[in-house]
Amino acid sequence: MTGTGQPEFSRLVPLARLGVEPFRLEIAATEAERAALARRFDLPGLDRVCAVVELVRRGADRFLLHAAFSAEFVQRCVVTLDPVEGAVSETFTLFYGPPEAEEEAGGTVEDDVAFEPVVGNAIDVGEAVAQQFSLALPPFPRSPDATLDASPPEEAGPFAAPLSGLRDRRGNQSR
Repeated sequence: MTGTGQPEFSRLVPLARLGVEPFRLEIAATEAERAALARRFDLPGLDRVCAVVELVRRGADRFLLHAAFSAEFVQRCVVTLDPVEGAVSETFTLFYGPPEAEEEAGGTVEDDVAFEPVVGNAIDVGEAVAQQFSLALPPFPRSPDATLDASPPEEAGPFAAPLSGLRDRRGNQSR
């Protein structure tokens, strides 16, 4: 989110606009929004974020959001800090309702659908996509050339020699 509390990729859909028929919308982040999202998620680059969303009314004050999004981004390798390009494409569903409806939400929709309270008179489908994108990012990106040296360093600290001796003794006992 930005310093003003406004989401970087906000696409508000007024609840009054949602009728009996599903409401479908295609959204894509602008260059400025991608830059702001990249800062928020600590990414060196975010080349594309787009989604197709559909809101379906499930009663007077309950809604289902079905969305499919894709993104192209750059992360830092956890070993070398070199740039690692990535892409993700996923779908998700969220159940929106008044805060007091959270307890009953489990019985009205599938188990793998998260509940989101409706706050105000709109649903921010852009922020929902941004949050799901952050969850889809690889947690430990690695460059294909990155390797970890598993051999202990020559000078491993004050406990290296005693631990090495202990390891040698244990190895002799198991033979």
